[in-house]
Parts: sequence; structure tokens; C-alpha cells
Amino acid sequence: MVMARIRYSSSPVVDGHPLLDEPGFWPAHLADLSEGHPPEAFGSDAGDAAAMLDQLHDPSAWPTFTVPLAGGFTIVVHYNNGEEFTTTDYLLTHPDWSQDLVLASDDQDRIGPGLCWPELAALLEAPRGAAGVTDPHARLLLLLPVLGDGAVPEEAVTAVVQALVAQGALEPSESLARHLLQGHPMWGAERWWFDEEERSWICEGEHSPRKVPLGDHLPPNQRAALEACLT
Repeated sequence: MVMARIRYSSSPVVDGHPLLDEPGFWPAHLADLSEGHPPEAFGSDAGDAAAMLDQLHDPSAWPTFTVPLAGGFTIVVHYNNGEEFTTTDYLLTHPDWSQDLVLASDDQDRIGPGLCWPELAALLEAPRGAAGVTDPHARLLLLLPVLGDGAVPEEAVTAVVQALVAQGALEPSESLARHLLQGHPMWGAERWWFDEEERSWICEGEHSPRKVPLGDHLPPNQRAALEACLT
């Protein structure tokens, strides 16, 4: 599993959660996945989507979103906006860890995919009383770039269609949902299999951090908690 940089303590990080309700957020956040589908497919105006993309990529303010999970785990979605390049990191964190695990990153190292569909489906419900992104539809769409599963079931298509409508799409779009489920263009959709002995999903993708069991370096109690969180 790829260990993250110790997280951006000197960077201009800002709370991104208010942006979730702003016009144009979803076509901007999912721009790399939705090529060929206009912002109107999300129920957004093209001008709003362009303005939001500029805001998400602002070098002076790096938006960060937190997706709380069971057991004290969190997925942090972090826009890393340099003067020349913007990347988005998806980090798995825990208060007991000194460094975060990289689930996916669209920087030059091309890290991903980091989740298969059974894991993402298990993360849609937030723990009771948690803070951060708690709406299951928003959680699904926010984490879609981490997904890269070549065997997503029809229930995944249905879930994405429902999430798009719940987040502002004017009409159900199976075409857009299927396109979004093809995976990030940097790593696409890969084959996954479940290692019964390790109790972990394994990805065969060349760039995936999941070629080894998730959390294989952790103490047994933390490893067990992480397994429970993702199932």
C-alpha cells in the first residue's frame, strides 16, 4: 500500500464541504470521468461548471473533503493545486496513523484504482453522528474517481443514476452512469479478486496500490478494524 506524504501542513487548505451544494460542482469534480457528457447532463450550466472547476483548481485555496467511515477511519479528498498542475489525492486516514494511505491520486505517479465496487458500496452509509460528507449519494459521486472495477453489477448503474438525480440531474441518465463507472482515464476499470486468506480485495491493475492486501503493514487490531470498515 502506498504511504502518503505527511499531509500538506503548510499548504493553503480550505474546507471544501460548502462547495458540494454550489452549482456546477459535480460536473467539475467528475470532469475527467465524464468526457463527452456536457454539464447539462448533471443538471448544471456550463458556465457554472467552468467557474467551479476554476475554484477547485485555485492555487491559493486547496479544497478538502472528508468522508467519515466506521472505526474512526476517514477518506480525505484533497485537491493539490500547484501553479502549473492540479492533482486530486484520495487518502485513507486514521487518528492512530502517523501517515495516510494513498487510495488514488491523479498526479504524475498515476496511483489507482483504490476501491472495487463491493467496498465502495459498503462505504455509502456514514456512521451515526459523523461529521463531513454524510449523504450517501454525495459520498458515492465524490469517491467515484477512486473506483476502477471491471465487473460492476447492474446495481451499481442504478445507484449512480439515483445519486445523479438526487444531486441535481434533471432526468435519469443511464448512459452517463455507465460512462462514470468505466473508471478514471488514468487507470480505467481493472480485475479484482478476494483473497480469502488475507481477507482483502486485490487489484490486478498496474498502477493500483491494492496489488497487496490493504493494511498489510498494520497491527492485527487495526487491520481487523479496517477489514470491518470496508465490508
